[in-house]
Amino acid sequence: MTSGVNPPRAPGDGTRAVRAGLPDPVAYEPSLPGPVFAAHFHLPGEAVGPYTYGRDTNPTWTHLERALAELESPDAPAEAVVFASGMAAISAVLLSHARVGDAVVLPDDGYQALPLVREQLAAYGVEVRTAPTAGDAQLDVLDGAALLWIETPSNPGLDVCDIRRLAAAAHDTGALVAVDNTLATPLGQRPLELGADFAVASGTKGLTGHGDLLLGYVVCRDPGLAARVRTWRKVVGAIPGPMEAWLAHRSLATLQLRADRQSANALAVAEALAERPEVSGVRHPGLPSDPAHRQAAAQMRRFGCVVSFDLPDRAYAERFLAALRLVDDATSFGGVRSTAERRGRWGGDKVSEGFIRFSAGAEDTADLVADVRRALDEAAAAGA
Repeated sequence: MTSGVNPPRAPGDGTRAVRAGLPDPVAYEPSLPGPVFAAHFHLPGEAVGPYTYGRDTNPTWTHLERALAELESPDAPAEAVVFASGMAAISAVLLSHARVGDAVVLPDDGYQALPLVREQLAAYGVEVRTAPTAGDAQLDVLDGAALLWIETPSNPGLDVCDIRRLAAAAHDTGALVAVDNTLATPLGQRPLELGADFAVASGTKGLTGHGDLLLGYVVCRDPGLAARVRTWRKVVGAIPGPMEAWLAHRSLATLQLRADRQSANALAVAEALAERPEVSGVRHPGLPSDPAHRQAAAQMRRFGCVVSFDLPDRAYAERFLAALRLVDDATSFGGVRSTAERRGRWGGDKVSEGFIRFSAGAEDTADLVADVRRALDEAAAAGA
């Protein structure tokens, strides 16, 4: 005989995103307290309280960090550390854990600023090895490394690797594992559940989704690793402003809604692009025909908002971008307004002159697809 009492149900992604990091309710207080602007706090006697000085801690960070830890690691305790930007978070992990004589493995097709980090690591006497994301190729250069850095899906090529496999192999050799989770967001992928030691991301992009702030974060289940990252933040002063932290926490409430619409829009755009003869190399992990789809489906819960593809040449790509009406020609990705850019204009990425990185926003799907098709038609006609 059963008791007739239903067991507690784990909250869904939307519920978790809406309520993550909120403090316990207090009568006549807001559900999410406003940003605390303070360089210093009242500090009588011994410095034993949680808030002492603005470079160390801030109540607004605390709420956001709790929220991020809940999202990246809902089933196990974790600690989050927020930073002023995604690059600040990336640098904190790499530079606080690599020592002279260590070897670090990076992807050779990752975020454009990684080569700058590589140069800095080499200047500090750290050996840097690189390999592509696809095919789990980083396994081939892992022996003896102290830290493995994974970026999956890769930016901008959208290749995917097996996080669980690489993390297990790295741990077998004594290496720590960090995963850049920027493109997927914690609603698309949870690296800590797949064996990573660090989940790292730029909160500038899909996490907050409005293109109005810079933010980064690191989440760890090991308190000792989190403490080292937090100490690095204090030493270099890479702290977020309280307004940015508050805006980021406010934005989490719509994360699931945005992620679902943007992922659906990205797939619809990818499917439309795949039908066009002038378009080649369409990549999106959600496309069943994508070479990364099988692995992505095994470890991702949403496939993200980014689509990449090639147009015949630079002029063709620029005509296409100029003809778009619902899509801003802008860098970055993950915003509620669709953006696209000819990625080769920055240099550094291994892409063709006609390569486009497209970030699907939250517009109506039919409107967005129609805009892309019309812009392609106009680009073709103008070049005829």
